[in-house]
Amino acid sequence: MMGRIQFPSTGGRGTDMEDKVIEVNFGPQHPSTHGVLRIKVKLDGEIIVDAQPVIGYLHRNAEKLAEMGAYPKGMIYIDRLDYVAALNMELGYVLAVENLMDVQVPERALWIRQMMVELNREASHLIWLGTHGLDMGMLTPFFYCFRERERILRIFDEITGSRLLYNYFAIGGVYSDITPKAIDMIKEWTEDFGTKLEEIQSILGKSYIYVSRTKGVGTLSAEDVLSYGVTGPMQRASGIKRDLRKDSPYLFYDKVNFDVPYRTEGDVYARFLVRIEEMRQSIKIVKQVLEKLPQGDFYNKKYSKPMLVRLKATGESYVPTESPKGEFGIHLIGDGSSIPYRVRIRSPSFANLSSIPTMLKGYKIADLTAAVSSIDPVFGEVDR
Repeated sequence: MMGRIQFPSTGGRGTDMEDKVIEVNFGPQHPSTHGVLRIKVKLDGEIIVDAQPVIGYLHRNAEKLAEMGAYPKGMIYIDRLDYVAALNMELGYVLAVENLMDVQVPERALWIRQMMVELNREASHLIWLGTHGLDMGMLTPFFYCFRERERILRIFDEITGSRLLYNYFAIGGVYSDITPKAIDMIKEWTEDFGTKLEEIQSILGKSYIYVSRTKGVGTLSAEDVLSYGVTGPMQRASGIKRDLRKDSPYLFYDKVNFDVPYRTEGDVYARFLVRIEEMRQSIKIVKQVLEKLPQGDFYNKKYSKPMLVRLKATGESYVPTESPKGEFGIHLIGDGSSIPYRVRIRSPSFANLSSIPTMLKGYKIADLTAAVSSIDPVFGEVDR
């Protein structure tokens, strides 16, 4: 089990250690960076002396593009930020717009949104868990995770007509109601996914190689995560029990029972355990939503067609939500027209990546893959 190596202070340039240090590039074309991430790594032999993330290779100008059309059209760009958790991205945007415009949303639509974003949280964590296993040299968890994720995507396909980018949430509700078939699919999934999750956790947790490569690796203290603005599972794995669904409830999270999992070790293995337990909690939330889901409208009929909403807005609105990666926030400024004056995105992966220098310093180059994978970055959101 590998620990962090402490470097003595050199006291100036021209030391023997600096003579031995070499700089190498990890990425941006590397399968284990989970996107176009480049890390400039300084090595003293196999030991990481310094690591600096370099981003910007996937920039798509989503914020400015969202300022060039009416409020509903911005959803197209927001949907494509964290593209493996697109519904969580949509939720942040519609809540910010509705807060700015004081739009009333039917209760049924709010419950549907809550169920959909928790299902998308499961799908996002599953794709992370499967690819994380690949990074550790384990192929079996990848197949197990993608098998379960496929079931969720089929539910999304039944409800929204799409498997990845949904454009399902609308200003004032959702675009379509959930069908009885979809409800049956969700009930079937909630009944047996817990057992499947136990199998997946067992494959990884009982692997001596996996545990050895993740315990005590990529450690971040509580002070570190607060200093860098790290949020989400990474923050909770370092002992900070903060979850916006509990601390600043939105939708109906204050009407369902669930726990906020956290650990104190702050290493890669702790992040693995936190995300596994989050998935169990999401199952509990989805079950409760199915029990509480009321009848009624799924869309505010005051607006004839969602994409034709031309409400004019003045003022500012910032709404933070708990995405699978951490705090995802949308800041809107309205100037009285039907087009937003400013759209600003608070990206959790962007802040989480900033912890790389502290997370990697003193570990071996072989630990880099495990540590970076535990961040779970998605670069559509980082290079927005």
